[in-house]
Amino acid sequence: MTPAPPFFLLLLGLIGAQAAVDLRTAAAMAAGLCKTRPTDLVFIIDSSRSVRPSEFEQVKVFLAKVIEGLDVGPNATRVGVVNYASRVKNEVSLKTHRTKAGLVKAVTKIEPLSTGTMTGLAIQFALNVAFSDGEGARVKSPDISKVAIIVTDGRPQDNVKDVAQRARDAGIEIFAIGVGRVDMSTLKQMASDPLDDHVDYVESYSVIEKLTKKFQEAFCVSDLCATGDHDCEQVCISTPGSYKCACKDGFTLMDDGRSCSACSNSATDVVFLIDGSKSVRPENFELVKKWINQIIDKLDVSDSKAHVGLVQYSSSVRQEFPLGRHNNKKDLKDAVKKMAYMERGTMTGQALRYLSDNSFSAGQGARPGVAKVGIVFTDGRSQDYIGDAAKKAKENGFKMYAVGVGNAVEDELKEIASEPTGEHYFYTADFKTMTQIAKKLQINICQEEDPCECDSLVKFQKKVEDALQALTKKLESMSKRIALLENKIV
Repeated sequence: MTPAPPFFLLLLGLIGAQAAVDLRTAAAMAAGLCKTRPTDLVFIIDSSRSVRPSEFEQVKVFLAKVIEGLDVGPNATRVGVVNYASRVKNEVSLKTHRTKAGLVKAVTKIEPLSTGTMTGLAIQFALNVAFSDGEGARVKSPDISKVAIIVTDGRPQDNVKDVAQRARDAGIEIFAIGVGRVDMSTLKQMASDPLDDHVDYVESYSVIEKLTKKFQEAFCVSDLCATGDHDCEQVCISTPGSYKCACKDGFTLMDDGRSCSACSNSATDVVFLIDGSKSVRPENFELVKKWINQIIDKLDVSDSKAHVGLVQYSSSVRQEFPLGRHNNKKDLKDAVKKMAYMERGTMTGQALRYLSDNSFSAGQGARPGVAKVGIVFTDGRSQDYIGDAAKKAKENGFKMYAVGVGNAVEDELKEIASEPTGEHYFYTADFKTMTQIAKKLQINICQEEDPCECDSLVKFQKKVEDALQALTKKLESMSKRIALLENKIV
C-alpha cells in the first residue's frame, strides 16, 4: 500500500483540528456554555418581486431563529433589519428593540416591497444609515463586531462590488446568502474573506432554515474556562472569546501568564534527568522534550532566579548542558529541542548517582545556598539498583520529583520522590497525556529568611502587621454576626 503524501496527511490533520473546534462549539452551545459576542448585526433582506409572499415568510422564520440564538441586549447583541427591492426601507433599527421577543415580533410584521433588486443601494443604505450612531450602532472597537447578513435570490440591478468593498473597509463583516437562481459571482463580490465561510447557497427558500445553526455557531463564543479549554494553573477568568489567568491568595502569576508560584523570587537550581532508552521511541522522545519545555515555561528563568540543567541517560549518562549555561527561556527551550535521542538501556541508578555527584556541583554551575531540584523522567524499570542513589540525593537536600510513563514502576518512582510522595511523584500510561503532569507539577521552593538581617526583619514585621490587620477585620466581622444573632434571639 502506497503511503499517503505528507501534504495529504497535513490536510487531514487540519480538517481534524477544525472538526474538533466545531464539535467543541456545538457541545458548548448544547451545554449552555456559549455566549454570543457583542455585535451590531444588520440583516439586509431582498423582497423583490421574484420572492413570493410564502418564500418571504420563510426568510422571516430564518431571521427569527437566528435571533433566538443570540444574547440580545444594549450591551450584548443589537439587531437591525433592512428590507429592499427597488427602494430601501429601514424596518428595525439597532436601537429599537432590546429584547428577543420584541425583535421577533417586529420581524413577523415586515411586508415585502415586491419591486426590483437594488442590492448595491441596500448595502450603501446599511453603511450610511443602519450602521450609524443615530440608528444605535456603537463606536467601532475590537470588542464589538459589526456584521451584515445579506439574503437575496436574484441578480442585482446595480453595482455591488465597490459599495461592498467600502462596507468591508469600514469594518463590516459581510455574509452573503444566495437562494435559487441567484448570481453566484455577485455573492462573492459582496462577501468578506474567506469566501468559503461567508458565502452560502440554498436551492430554495424552503430549506434556508438549515443555515440557522451555522449562524448561531458563527456568533457563539465558548466560555473557555467552563469548557476546560485553557491552560491556567489555578484560576481562569472568562473574557469575550478568550480568558486570562490568575492565582490564589499567596501565589504570584509568572511571566508566562499561566503559572503560579508561591515563591516567585526564590533562586533555584533545577536539573532534568531524562530517560532516553530505546523503549521510549523517537516520536515519544519528541513529546518528552515538549513536556520539559512546558515546565521551563513555568519557571522564572534568569541570572538571579531559576537556572536549569539537562542530563540524559540510557546505558550511560550524558550531560546535555549544565546549570547556568542558558539563563533565558528561549535559549533553554532551543537547547532542549536540539537534544538527540540516545536509545539503548535504562540505568536509572547510575543516572541518579551522576546527579548527586556531578550535576549539583559548583564545577557544573550549581550555586551555593540555592535550593536544588531534580526532576527524573523514566518510562520503564531500571536495569540497576536505585535505592542507595535515590536515598543519597534526598539526604543531600535535593527536592526530587519522579515522573513515570507507560511501563515505569510506581514503587521505583516513589523511592526516588521526596516526601510527601503524593506531591512529588506522577504517573501516566500514555506519553500524549504528559502535558497534564506538566500542569500539576509545582516547583515551589521558598528560601528561609534570616531574622538577623535587617531587610528580613522588616519584611517579617510587615507580614505580622498584615496578619494582625486581617485577623482584626475577621474578628470585627464575627462580632457583628454575633450581635445580629443575639438580636434575632431576643
